[in-house]
Amino acid sequence: MSEFLVWERDGVDWPNREASRFVQAGGLRWHVQQMGQGPVMLLIHGTGAATHSWRDLAPLLARQFTVVSADLPGHGFTETPPAERLSLPGMAEAMAALVDALGVKVQWVVGHSAGAAIAARMILDGRTAPRGLIGLNAAMLPLDGVAGLLFPPAARLMVATSIAPRLFAWRAADPAAVERLIAGTGSVLTPAGIALYARLVRDVKHVAGALGMMAQWDLDNFAPQLRQLKTPLALLVGDQDRAVPPSHAQRVLDLLPQVPASTVTVLQGAGHLAHEERPDEVAQFVVRSVTLIAA
Repeated sequence: MSEFLVWERDGVDWPNREASRFVQAGGLRWHVQQMGQGPVMLLIHGTGAATHSWRDLAPLLARQFTVVSADLPGHGFTETPPAERLSLPGMAEAMAALVDALGVKVQWVVGHSAGAAIAARMILDGRTAPRGLIGLNAAMLPLDGVAGLLFPPAARLMVATSIAPRLFAWRAADPAAVERLIAGTGSVLTPAGIALYARLVRDVKHVAGALGMMAQWDLDNFAPQLRQLKTPLALLVGDQDRAVPPSHAQRVLDLLPQVPASTVTVLQGAGHLAHEERPDEVAQFVVRSVTLIAA
């Protein structure tokens, strides 16, 4: 099997393929999906994922919104930029360039995990001005304790060792390894969902992109800047999330006492990939949040 994803082969049965197209923006060739009609809602996935993570949620939201999503740079079927552009500011700038190329006016942004930080960075940089930001298990604060100290340096070390992405991709050939990876997030996915992640992590480019993103990530400097965010923020957390501590959501809101209509909602029994586990409930949360913010 090839080390790299090829759309003509690996995208044949990609979720919501009929909504897919490829767009040139910011010096990259992006895989983009767009569906539905109504106010534009931009979906931004997290590290190591791709548009497949919205496979069930996006069609539900498309009943009321024009839903736009894309594989992040270095992820899925989108090209990889130079390493420095995999940083939080780099990702935010790249996503803003894509939005500009698409010619859409974003009114709502939904970000999962690191995708929420990308969205917030876009807003703080004045690259988008949505009516509201909705974070799903949002990763907007540095990890606590030893994990926070060791995680970025470990990722930088793996990126510097060119064999690391290939080794990771090789291990992903074992279905049990991918199952353990997903279980480590606190989520329970269907076999089909696990198979899609397995397809991604067998791709050396995708793994290198995810590791490169983690290596460049700096939330220590970003977190204090969140105090400048004026956009209403609705946060959903799965109480079983093992990737981002659920307590981080309230800590984020505590930084934003001046922002009206900002809330935290807990989804009992859900893990880090709550939007994949329980898309119906997450869709209801998103619609309720839009209604509350718009009121």
